[in-house]
Amino acid sequence: MAWNLDNVPLYVAVVEHNGVSSAADYLQISKSAVSKALARLEHDLGVRLLTRNTRSLRITSEGEAFYRHCLLIMEQVNEANAVMAGFKTVPSGRLVIALPMAFGREIVAPHLGQFRAHYPQIDLELLITSHPVDIIREQIDLAVVIGSLNDSDLMVKKLYDSTLWCVTSPDYFKKNELGNTLEDLLQHIHLCEKRYVGKSFPIRIEGQKKILTLNKKMISVNDPIAVRSAVLNGFGIALVPDPYCRQHLATGELVRVFEHIEFEPSVSVISAIYPSRRLISNKTRAFLDFLIELCERI
Repeated sequence: MAWNLDNVPLYVAVVEHNGVSSAADYLQISKSAVSKALARLEHDLGVRLLTRNTRSLRITSEGEAFYRHCLLIMEQVNEANAVMAGFKTVPSGRLVIALPMAFGREIVAPHLGQFRAHYPQIDLELLITSHPVDIIREQIDLAVVIGSLNDSDLMVKKLYDSTLWCVTSPDYFKKNELGNTLEDLLQHIHLCEKRYVGKSFPIRIEGQKKILTLNKKMISVNDPIAVRSAVLNGFGIALVPDPYCRQHLATGELVRVFEHIEFEPSVSVISAIYPSRRLISNKTRAFLDFLIELCERI
C-alpha cells in the first residue's frame, strides 16, 4: 500500500470540518501538519481529493469515494481496538436503518420499546421507504430488502423465507366462482404490489414449474398493506406476503385460496444487507440480532 493509514483521521477531519484550519483546531495540531498529511495522501494516491482556494474547499468525486472508505477504516480500527483490549464496548452512537414500509410498520415498530430498553445508548434513526437505497452513498448502516439480490460487495443475511399467498375476503369467496387454473386466478387479481406487476416469476402448480405474469394494466401499489386493505374490503384476490396476512387468516377476515399454486420464496424473501467488512460494529450487530429474533417469531 503506497499511502499511510496515519493520514486517514486527518483527511476525515478536513472533510468533516470543511477546512484545514478547522481540522487543525479540532485535532489540536498545527495547520502545516494537516496540510502536509493531505498533500502526502494526494501524492501517494495519485488523485486530487480536494479542490481548495483561500476562501473555500470542495471535495472531488474521488475524494468523496475515498472519504467513505476512510469512515469504514476508522470504524474498523475502533472496533478492533475494543476487541483486542479484551472487552466489547456498550453499543452506542448513531445507527441508521432503512426498512420497507410494511416490514417497518408491522414487524419492527411494535417492538421498538424492547430494543430501546436493551440499548438505551444507541441513537436509532429509522428510514421507512418504498424505494431501493444505496447504503454506501447514503451512509446507512443496515437495510432490510425484499426479494432476490444481485451480486454485490454487500453482506447479506437472510431473515425470513417469506412467500406469497393468494387471499381474498370471505364475502368475495362466497359470491364468486373462482375456478382453480392459473388463468382463473388472473381473472380475479385486480391490484398487486408494484414490484410484481408486469413481471414474470416462477411458481409451481402441483409440483410442475410454471411462469406467472401479472398484467401491467392492473392497479399497482407500492405497499403490501394497502393491497391487503383493498382485498379485506372485497376487491378480488391478491398476492400478499404471508407475514402480513397470517393474523387476518387466523381471525377469518381473509380466506386463503388457490393453495395448490406455490410461489418461489426467492420472490419475497426478506434479507438484511450491510457493508462488507470483516468486523460488523456492535451497534449494527445489536440491531441485526434484534431483527433475527423478530423474524423467528413470525
